[in-house]
Amino acid sequence: MTRSENTDATILRLYETIASRKGSDPASSYTAKLLDQGTGKIAQKLGEEAVEAVIAAVAKDRNGMIGESADLLYHLLVAWADAGITPDDVLAELERREGISGLAEKAARGEG
Repeated sequence: MTRSENTDATILRLYETIASRKGSDPASSYTAKLLDQGTGKIAQKLGEEAVEAVIAAVAKDRNGMIGESADLLYHLLVAWADAGITPDDVLAELERREGISGLAEKAARGEG
C-alpha cells in the first residue's frame, strides 16, 4: 500500500469511527459527546483547532503544526459526519477542481 492509499484508508477509518458514534451514549466517548452537543459546539471546536493550527504555522512550529493538523482534521471529520458529508463527497469536489486554476475556480463561484 502506498503512503497515499494508506492515508486515504486512515482518514476513511477515522471517519467511519466518528460516524459510528452518532447517536451513541455521550458518556461513551468524546466523539459521541461532541456529536450530541450539536453543530454549534462542533463548529466552535473546529474553529479553535483551526486557530491553533494557524498559530503553529506562523510560529513555524513543525511538531505543533503536525499535532494541530491532526486535531483540525479530526474535528473537520466530526463536522462532516454531523452534516451528513462523507470523505467521498469532498474528494469528488477536489477531483472536480483538479486542473482548474484557483483563480478561475474562485471566479466561477463569484469570489474574486
